[in-house]
Amino acid sequence: MTAQTITLGCRLNFAESEAMRALADDDMIIVNSCAVTNEAVRQTRQAIRRAHREAPDKRIVVTGCAAQLDPESFAAMPEVSRVLGNADKYTPSSFVPSEVEGRGRQRASTSLGTNGVGGKIRVSDVMAAPVPPVAAGFLSRVRSFVAVQTGCDHRCTFCSIWQARGPSRSLPYHAVRDAVARELDAGAREIVLTGVDITSYETGLGSLCQRLLADLPQLRRLRLSSLDSIEIDQALMELVAGEPRLLPHFHLSLQAGDDLILKRMKRRHNRAQAISTVEKLKKARADVTIGADLIAGFPTESEEAALNSLRLLDDCDIVAAHIFPFSPRPNTPAARMPQLERELVKARAARLRLAAEERRSRWLDGLTGTRQTVLIENSEKGHSDGFAPVRIDGSNRGDLGTAQIIARDGDTLIGMFG
Repeated sequence: MTAQTITLGCRLNFAESEAMRALADDDMIIVNSCAVTNEAVRQTRQAIRRAHREAPDKRIVVTGCAAQLDPESFAAMPEVSRVLGNADKYTPSSFVPSEVEGRGRQRASTSLGTNGVGGKIRVSDVMAAPVPPVAAGFLSRVRSFVAVQTGCDHRCTFCSIWQARGPSRSLPYHAVRDAVARELDAGAREIVLTGVDITSYETGLGSLCQRLLADLPQLRRLRLSSLDSIEIDQALMELVAGEPRLLPHFHLSLQAGDDLILKRMKRRHNRAQAISTVEKLKKARADVTIGADLIAGFPTESEEAALNSLRLLDDCDIVAAHIFPFSPRPNTPAARMPQLERELVKARAARLRLAAEERRSRWLDGLTGTRQTVLIENSEKGHSDGFAPVRIDGSNRGDLGTAQIIARDGDTLIGMFG
């Protein structure tokens, strides 16, 4: 048996959780934390407490970005047996209990010493960490996430993830290829390439995808996780236009639609470039759909700047928006900028979220009556190539085919194979 994992945050975390599962004993619960917002950190603590209530005799190991950034606070939680940094979580010895490490309430008396033999904390310098192994893992035994890169060399003013992940490090092509092949051999129907900043892959993301698709003819469905729009290269654009195995949903890290706010965020694109990228993607392939991350209420954001982000939903035809109210993260430049009132931040996030939901609703309505290729992932539910949620009654996990979309139930389309 293997350890239970609780994963918060990004798809990279999911892949890494699956890799860690094999290193730990079944008497452990691994909580893989997220630090992208203050809310994500709060949810991590909540997950730890819930896991302890439900399984008080199991040892809880906390790792991930929140643990890397603030190990002492997690080690101080009586429910936690050990805290592992992002550079330490692939080492088998990190999961071996120390002699003084007990179970249940005995955990509260464990030393808080950093990296000591009997201490709770094992957190190495992530800025000097070596290239990690390729993490890969299934979602519902159908879709598999495969890490191709970790870390980030950019310094967006709102973000602390580079401090938690270290510099950008690309995983060797042969290791990525072999990991993808293993996942396919194990039954994966779809591969999702993931990382912190996958468009920074050292030989180019487009080239990586081209090589994988050429070397692995059994790779029939390839997706990409979040992309930095300014780094989408020509090779990738050529695949969008001519390779049907590259699925046509692209999630872009846009963050804002106002040039001044983008500059203060230290993003490397402006509004016009974001719109141009989407236009090129849609010109290359007619069925491209766009998702995006957007932050509401960034420091100094004026009403006009907020409206520019609102207009970006239409200008980039965004149908899957992830809206985040600005959250000041410790030790970031944005946290030192003049802040908006929290109620205003929440209100702008709510307005942006409502507009995004209305756009998404119209998109889903427009798919009724069409035929869509659908992969079923679990409980008769799956996604179309464009990542619309679809339910097909009577279908089985792993079913793949063309479905007639006959109705809509909330955020889910109803379809029939055949």
